[in-house]
Amino acid sequence: LTGVSRSFALSLGVLPRTLQGPVGLAYLLARAADTVADSRIVPKAERLRCLDVLLGELDAPAASRAAEIAGALTGPQRIPAERELLLHLPACLAALGRLAPGDRTRIRGVVRLLIEGMQTDLRTFPGEDAAGLAALETRHDLDRYTYFAAGCVGEFWTDMAMAHRPACATWDAGAMRRRGMRFGRALQMTNVLRDLAQDLRIGRCYLPRQDLAAVGLLPRDLLRPTAMTRLRPLLDDLLTGALADYREAWAYTRAIPRSEIRLRLACAWPMLIGLRTLALIRRADDLLDPDVTVKISRGAVYRILVRSGISAWSNAALGGHYRGLRRPLDDLASRGAHG
Repeated sequence: LTGVSRSFALSLGVLPRTLQGPVGLAYLLARAADTVADSRIVPKAERLRCLDVLLGELDAPAASRAAEIAGALTGPQRIPAERELLLHLPACLAALGRLAPGDRTRIRGVVRLLIEGMQTDLRTFPGEDAAGLAALETRHDLDRYTYFAAGCVGEFWTDMAMAHRPACATWDAGAMRRRGMRFGRALQMTNVLRDLAQDLRIGRCYLPRQDLAAVGLLPRDLLRPTAMTRLRPLLDDLLTGALADYREAWAYTRAIPRSEIRLRLACAWPMLIGLRTLALIRRADDLLDPDVTVKISRGAVYRILVRSGISAWSNAALGGHYRGLRRPLDDLASRGAHG
């Protein structure tokens, strides 16, 4: 798992042991599906077919069909660990079948939603490079994308915590699932904005065409870094929405009982790292330059881990850390509060 995810491996490593196995397996299955969707080894039609096969495997695993997926797609992957993951897909599916029925049902549910989102992406963006650039049409389409890419994971995370951690069993499931959904959406929106320039060059514009038109831009205009000035009002609007979702992520983290320090940290880390990244995106004048990577330093990540590790037991202390990282975005928060 650490070979295919450095960031998620942090949260998984600190999770209570009762959650590590099933949540880790859910991630591996989702990551395998993502590897299938992103592979350039075979045409998109074949990737869609393989995703359909994988959907079928969730309900009725057959080693031969899982091996078929691995055989079709284990070429020279960009990340060697992805090849290893596909080769071990039959073992992952077998492990799914050995889980308790409740965990098996929850994992199948979230992986189905994630695969549905991947299939929609493959159909929405037919090109593979800037020449075939396509865009989402509306803000509703963007919300739908972020839900299927990560919002549904927040719901799954909530269901797993309530099932495995007695201290969380008394949560208001509806309220916490909604907060969890917005938590996931905040993280995915951060990824969308951070990776904007790179996604454009593989034919994907997640900024809605209608919103771009409102600031006088077409999707192809974003291929020019000089378009940043005209993009800024839309960027600030999207950042404002993401920040509102981060407020829900903080409410979610704060609602985790203080006795559940490990679960608190597993949520606090992506929230705080995401907020820090959002502040960098806000300041970036070269966000549309594909040669520039907006990324917080390892030192900054380490400081977040250490400080939150010390403060996780206290809502006041952890809240101070959250507000400090949010401060560079407070003017956006004020704008969002006034509509």
